[in-house]
Amino acid sequence: MQFEADVKNRVKRIEGQVRGLEKMMEEEKDCRDVVTQMTAVRNALDRTVAVIVSQNLEQCIREEKQNGENSEDLVKEAVNLLVKSR
Repeated sequence: MQFEADVKNRVKRIEGQVRGLEKMMEEEKDCRDVVTQMTAVRNALDRTVAVIVSQNLEQCIREEKQNGENSEDLVKEAVNLLVKSR
């Protein structure tokens, strides 16, 4: 699968958030602040997973329709990926 620039940028932002989290821990910041940052990282990852799965699903459905095939299994697989990611 080819990943679009916006998805790559999301991952780079997440990487920056994780670096910030490491710095917070090194500086012994308050537990609430660290957990808040961890939650932000997790939410960003969750959103990125959803974007990747939806883009892939969209591409696969187009290909299935061009080949005259049923895309029901693809939708089930995408839902399972999203469920697994949580």
